Parts: sequence; C-alpha cells; structure tokens
Amino acid sequence: MSTTMNLAPADLERRAALRRMRLVATGLLVLAAVIYILTHGHGGAWGYVNAAAEAAMVGAVADWFAVTALFRHPLGLKVPHTAIIPTRKDQLGKSLEEFVASNFLTPDLVRERIRGVDVPRRVAAWVERPGQAERLVAQITPQLNKALESLDEDEVRHFLDAVLIPRLQREPIGELGGHLLEGVVADGTHHGFVDVCVTEMHVWVSENKDAVTRIVGAKAPWWSPQWLDDAVVDRIHLEIVKWLAEVRDTPDHAMRRAIDAFLARAAHDLQHDEKTQQQAENLKQRFLTHPSVADAALNVWSSVRRMLGDALMDPDGELRARMVHHLRALAQRIRTDDALHASLERRLEDVAAAGVEGYGHEITALISSTVERWDAQDASERIESFVGRDLQFIRINGTVVGGLVGLLIYTLSQLLP
Repeated sequence: MSTTMNLAPADLERRAALRRMRLVATGLLVLAAVIYILTHGHGGAWGYVNAAAEAAMVGAVADWFAVTALFRHPLGLKVPHTAIIPTRKDQLGKSLEEFVASNFLTPDLVRERIRGVDVPRRVAAWVERPGQAERLVAQITPQLNKALESLDEDEVRHFLDAVLIPRLQREPIGELGGHLLEGVVADGTHHGFVDVCVTEMHVWVSENKDAVTRIVGAKAPWWSPQWLDDAVVDRIHLEIVKWLAEVRDTPDHAMRRAIDAFLARAAHDLQHDEKTQQQAENLKQRFLTHPSVADAALNVWSSVRRMLGDALMDPDGELRARMVHHLRALAQRIRTDDALHASLERRLEDVAAAGVEGYGHEITALISSTVERWDAQDASERIESFVGRDLQFIRINGTVVGGLVGLLIYTLSQLLP
C-alpha cells in the first residue's frame, strides 16, 4: 500500500534550500572543470592549479555519486547498492524502529527524563496561576457530565444485578463491617450522627406532647383516674425532654458512653464472634435478595446522577467552587509537601516505565508501519528534503579537500627526484 504525502509549506521551503545547495555544490564542480580545461597543458605554476582542479573534480564526482546513491540511481544507471533509501525503505524503517526502542524508549531513560522534568511541580505551578484552576474545571466538568449521561440505566441495572449485588452476596460482611465500625468508634466519627439524632429527638418530643401523651397514656391501667394519668404523663414528658437535653448538651453523658460501649462491643463481636457474624450475614442476605433493592439503588443512582449533572453544569455552583478550591489546595501541597511530591513523581515514573515495558514495542512499531505505507519515491524525496541540504556540504567538502590533496600530491611529485 502506498501513500502519497502532501507537502506542507515547511517541506517546500526545505526543498528550495536543497536546490540552492545543490547549485552551489554543482557550481564548484563546474568551476573545477573549467579551471582544469583552461590550465591543461600549461607548465609552471599552472601545473599546480591544473592538478588541484583535476583532483577537485574527482572528489566532487565521487561525493556526488555517494550522496546521490542514497536516494536514486545516479544518471539512471542501476549500479548495485544505489537508490538505497527507496529500495530498502522497509528495512530502514525497521532499523529505525529498533534504534529508537533500544536507545530512547527504555524504562531507565523514561524515568530519568520524567525525574528531570519535574512534572508534579510544573503542573502545580500551572494550576496556581490566576484563573487556571477555574479554566481547568470549566473544561473538565462538561466531559464529566457527558460521562454521567452516557451511563445508560439498563447498563447500570445490569451492573447491579450481574456484578455488584452478587459480589456483595459472596463477600462476608462481618469481619469487614466490624473493622470499619471499630475505626469509626476509635475516631469518634459517629458522634456527629449521635448529636443529630439526639437533637432531632429532643425537638420532636418537645413539639409533640400530644403524641407522647397518647403513647404513654395508652399504657395506663383502666382503673386509674384520668387526673392521675394526666399528671403522670406530663411528668414523664417533662423528664424525657430534660433527659434528652442533658444527653444533647453533655459530651460525656452516660448515654453517650453506653452508645460508645455498645458500638465497640458490636465491632468486636462482628470480627471475632461467629454467632454475630452469622447474624450479620443473614441480615445482609435478606437485604440484598429483597426484590426492591436493585430498583431502589437504581432510583438513588438516577437521582444522584441528575443532581451531579446539574451541579457540574452550574458555572456559579458550589460543586465547581469546591473543585477549584481543592485543585488549588492540592497544587499547594504538591509544591510544599516534599513527601507528597516524591510520591507523585515516583508513581509517574512507575506508570511511564510500565507503559514503555508493556507498550514500547507498539509505539516504536508505528515507525516501521508508517514507513511501510509510504510510497518509495515520495519517502526518498521527503527524507532528502530533510537531510539533503546538509549532505550537499559533503560534495562541497569533497571538492575542496580533493583539490587540496591533488595539489599536495602534485607538489610531492615535483619534489621527488
């Protein structure tokens, strides 16, 4: 398969420069030939000039042949080992591929290059420039929204039914849940949830005395007088409100300690008690096998996706503002935190080295496959336009050096007896 390559303006300029250098090199050859003809048969000092011109012609022609033989058959004569590039294009492409793979795309060189570029701090410095974080977020968020919209509900449902829920059913939840709960209790993460629950309970009990009265009054004996029931219920309601207020306002309340102790015991039992683990497993299985679990999860996902999409597309929204804030905070950490910087740089090096080891051959194979698709003549002309101008200096140097060597040899021959 051949591909004719279109010439860009830069290619046209290179070819024009090549033609100019060819004229210079050829002009020197013509000049040497003219001098040789004009001085032929003359003695004395002209003999030296004639010898230098003769040798200059020899050097010029020899180097012209060598340079021309790279790209075409000189004078159209199919001399062996000429037109090297068009006739051995594919082999040269393969050799170039092997050269790049062996000398450029090696894990050690890639690691060294990434380490010298310092990608993490360069990216961090770019993000910290005024307006760059906002610009980056503005470019990323539409793509994130498209990614969210591309997730079809049928695909999500299939993922839930075929992958996620069966995987959760197979995984024991006891030990993992106990370990997570142990970390929650140790960090006190649940205290905020307890605060919310106690506060809401206090508000509800305070504002719904009638409901509390009905619940407690229903347990009163039939024979007790109504006035006594009302007094007891009022007192109970008052004590409940006071007790909830104490729990709400006392960080070290006995009820809070009891909750901590209960959660700590539950975390321990989930990790070490087989009966508790089995109960947790049974509860998990009943939950996951309920017919409405997948539908509920899908509904939650749809709502979350819709809210995320709206938030992502709101240029003045809180989500974009938070993304900008966290980007800048991360950039500052990368710039000031040596441990984080070293970790990121090491990971980048590992990823790049792994990419070169795993896919370096595919990358370098692009060279040989591209060269194979080139038309032989077009490829030869393209390569000549890149390097041919410099190669013309070989012809120029050959003319000059040949003339000097010829002059030296003629001089020595005149000095010898």
